[in-house]
Amino acid sequence: MGRKSFTVSAVICCGLTLTTVAFGQGQKSPHFRARSFSRSPVNPHRPGMNPGRERFNQLSPEERQAFHRNAERWLRMSPEQQKMLREREQIRRTQMKAEAEVVLRQMGLRLDPAAQGQFESRYMQERRRIERQLRMETEARRQQQLPQLNERLKSEFQPKQGGGGVSDSVTPGTTSPPGSPRY
Repeated sequence: MGRKSFTVSAVICCGLTLTTVAFGQGQKSPHFRARSFSRSPVNPHRPGMNPGRERFNQLSPEERQAFHRNAERWLRMSPEQQKMLREREQIRRTQMKAEAEVVLRQMGLRLDPAAQGQFESRYMQERRRIERQLRMETEARRQQQLPQLNERLKSEFQPKQGGGGVSDSVTPGTTSPPGSPRY
């Protein structure tokens, strides 16, 4: 569930941030023409007035590419799929918030509501960073081990080059040797 929930949350965050960025820039997307949104005007020259754009500008080029890919996937989804992902993301956020509260209690900290909100936000941010790093490490290890697996399977399933005659083994998709029973 961890990998799926992260993908879901990334897609949702990217979709929502892209919407914020697009509307903040005054761009009209063909995907949103049928909908009517009322937004107050945003001044892109005043800091803090467009947090979506500011967050987007802080992303690395790789993160921006991933953001665009996820946003495009989000826009291609049906409303039912989007609803399902929003629900999963809400469940994930609720679980993360509960985990942050447990950690806060275990640490023995007593914070006012504003500081507790900051703690939970930072906890979730760091958890996402750790999970992203673990996924990258796992993928790197997988890529290292795949060539060995491929060679092992190739040698296991490759027809034997015996005495030059017909092999007694049956390879998938071929017929049985003459005289062998058929089932």
